[in-house]
Amino acid sequence: MTTTCVIMAGGKGERFWPKSRTNLPKQFLNISGNKSMIQQCIDRLRKFIPIEQVFVITNELYAELIKAQVPTIPDENIIIEPVGRNTASCVGLASIIIEERYPDSSMIVLPSDHIIKDENEFINILNTAVSVAEEGEKNLVTLGIRPTYPETGYGYIESMDEAVSVNGLSVYKVRQFVEKPSIDKATSYLSAGNYYWNSGIFVWKVDVIRKYIRDLLPEMHDMLETMKAAFLTEDRNEVIKAEFHRMPDQSIDYGIMEKATDIYVIPCVFGWDDVGSWTALERISSLDDGGNVIRGNTLNIDTKGCIIESNGKLIATLGVEDLIIVETEDVTLICKKEKAQEIKSLIKELKVQKLEQYL
Repeated sequence: MTTTCVIMAGGKGERFWPKSRTNLPKQFLNISGNKSMIQQCIDRLRKFIPIEQVFVITNELYAELIKAQVPTIPDENIIIEPVGRNTASCVGLASIIIEERYPDSSMIVLPSDHIIKDENEFINILNTAVSVAEEGEKNLVTLGIRPTYPETGYGYIESMDEAVSVNGLSVYKVRQFVEKPSIDKATSYLSAGNYYWNSGIFVWKVDVIRKYIRDLLPEMHDMLETMKAAFLTEDRNEVIKAEFHRMPDQSIDYGIMEKATDIYVIPCVFGWDDVGSWTALERISSLDDGGNVIRGNTLNIDTKGCIIESNGKLIATLGVEDLIIVETEDVTLICKKEKAQEIKSLIKELKVQKLEQYL
């Protein structure tokens, strides 16, 4: 059975504003290392499968960016979403395209903008996840990250108590998916030991996910069938565009994973971080003696626990703590670290005030 990978690369990375912008979002930036996040993602996957079996799904705005940053990926493997309709539609469109190219195949779905430090362990776990997915007629597999602190910004996966061993790894049946919790609940999940961060990485056979979409999202299934029927016609692109605009805005988690039966989770430890906001830099970067993340041209005195990034101008700080200060060519952001998850509110206000040039 052929293994394929689908990289979701259409996000805007709004919580990384003002560095992440509409025309150059987070996945195309060098956040860690000398390559962009999507380049690092594809480099990892190329150790696992040929580039011809790697697909990237994105929107039209980023197609040329992908071609420029990853020139080795075949043009036909860049799947364009006509409009953003969340991850269920994203997975559905990718599944019918892969089904056409590789009818008897498994499918790994993962985001383009995550940090993974232990790539060998990551590949080992992917191999195991593919084995589990291929074993059953209804198996869906997800990777759960063992939590190291009570994070409230992630969804969680609760596993059953008993595990089976596959390739030396423990594999659990999923009891439930849990929405982002309060700090008290997150603390209790950490103590319980059978809750894992939802990585957003999924593995299944293509025909299995197609059946789940048929049974659980029948309206979406009908639209996908209409698209597929047009694949060999001159109207292919027009039909896909028209049907995709009718798609419901729904996540794969809510639409499929929370309702399916045969779901398995593999607990993982491979140096994962979703780099969801500026505070993630404290987890993936070196800190100075004051516990600061410092990048670029800065002068800092009596400065503690700050994240400071200069684009060239000198940023001078004196006697400040726990701030995020980011300077770009046209924007300077200053906010408390505790407000990092709320940067999207600035994006919303820019839209209200019709200041789209700063988005």
